[in-house]
Amino acid sequence: MNMIGMTKYKIWVIIALIVFLGRSHSFAGILPYPNHVEWKSGEYRMGRKALLYCDVCFKEEVRRAMDGLDKAGLLSYDFCDKSGADFRICYTSEIKPEGYMLDINSDGITICASTQSGVFYAIQTLRQVAQEEGASILFPCMVVCDYPAFAWRGFLLDEARNFQGKSEVKKLLDEMAALKMNVFQWHLTDDQGWRIEIKKYPLLTAVGGHRDSTQLDWYESTVYDGTPVSGFYTQDDIREIVAYAADRHITVVPEIEFPGHASAAIAAYPWLGCSQDPISVPCSYGVFSAVFNIADSRVQTFIRDVLDEVSSLFPSAVIHIGGDEVKYDEWQNSQAIQQLMEKEQLSTPAELQIWFANRLSSYLSRKGKIMMGWNDITGDKLHAFQPDSEVQSKLDPANTIVQFWTGDRSILKKALERRLKIVNTLCEYTYLNYNYDKIVPGLEYGYKPISLEKAYDFNPVPEWLESDRDLILGLSCAMWGEWINRPETMYKMVYPQIAAYAETGWTLQENKNFDRFQRSLRFFIDRWQAARYIQ
Repeated sequence: MNMIGMTKYKIWVIIALIVFLGRSHSFAGILPYPNHVEWKSGEYRMGRKALLYCDVCFKEEVRRAMDGLDKAGLLSYDFCDKSGADFRICYTSEIKPEGYMLDINSDGITICASTQSGVFYAIQTLRQVAQEEGASILFPCMVVCDYPAFAWRGFLLDEARNFQGKSEVKKLLDEMAALKMNVFQWHLTDDQGWRIEIKKYPLLTAVGGHRDSTQLDWYESTVYDGTPVSGFYTQDDIREIVAYAADRHITVVPEIEFPGHASAAIAAYPWLGCSQDPISVPCSYGVFSAVFNIADSRVQTFIRDVLDEVSSLFPSAVIHIGGDEVKYDEWQNSQAIQQLMEKEQLSTPAELQIWFANRLSSYLSRKGKIMMGWNDITGDKLHAFQPDSEVQSKLDPANTIVQFWTGDRSILKKALERRLKIVNTLCEYTYLNYNYDKIVPGLEYGYKPISLEKAYDFNPVPEWLESDRDLILGLSCAMWGEWINRPETMYKMVYPQIAAYAETGWTLQENKNFDRFQRSLRFFIDRWQAARYIQ
């Protein structure tokens, strides 16, 4: 969006908010929008100390949430019996997982849920509708019956290209939680950096976690900033962030790239590569040729060792192995790789990649984990640098999730026909870094920047899909890290678009409405302005 378009957009939002503030309710709405809400007349008024009744199974969840409100100076609390409570939080098996029922009337506030996350999400809704008035807090009377449209409501952060650090990750997790998003996909390794400590291979971070400089301007540029870049997460850091996310009902899915995007790892241990020649961690962006020599038994052991340590750090049932943008040149020129292909009766490098992915899937399955990878792992031709070839091998659907990001829609259809489970991250709708054009005058990324409306219009379930809709697990938006060397740059691309993806993940398609969504943004616009994420 150019500056004129952005100015018009800001003016439109201001006008919309003024109009809406004149309506009967003094708050802008709920985001993501509930799948059933019935507004009532009146309000429930209470003081700054809440009395709570809570079924035992939810007591720790409620205590943790209320402690946060208390620390923020919004509301203190105490537990009491059911009859005298302002809040009543009750268990019922009749509500869907992650769902909740919220009833606000003149007698108080009742929350019913079947899961801890359902209680948590009900409290997020309450935070949005609460209005402070002197020493009182007001809640509008309503009945909400709510549950998510999709089980996977994700946000990807790439820290391999540019390290952001624990504080920034926690800030993102806080916003995800408030928006009822539940999967944080953490891209921790790539050509430009290895950001996770692996005890058995310390050079991965000592060497692979450092580069001497960073490319400026754009991919074709020969200008570099000359500033060294370092940073990685210790295993204790990882545990801390995983626990922080879990408290907010967010699963952290690690992404460790195999077999491509491997330059940082090979810079640390040259024997991992096909040529075994020393290389340095790239200072420029783009797709590099370095790939793991998966024909070497030492490399196979290395990959298993890394997956062992990663699996022990992340309770997530899913481990993401990347698998995207693999350049096959080094495999085609490697005698060891050619011998492996002959032994396994594989005719093309694409079939070798499928063979490799199936082996990782099987290994992770034995560890109680599910393998996830970008849709490159299906073997379909997606990139101009890949050779044309017929692929006879098939990805095993039993323990595999495919993250669809690019390619002809027939490729998605084929994957669904093979019963592969899908997380839809179609790049032209969900890649937040495409908005980099907005802050660099004259730059054209290749795709148009993703406007708020375009982000909101994304439907992870294709219109042509008549059956097998259950195979679409949900969606994820992606904040890739090229050129994002400052948190402030990241904020400009994440906010407010992240809210559009949150509502798409939670609210049923038939209940979405862009005009209403923009009005509902008011709570988060105020929140993000206070945090200085947006102006």
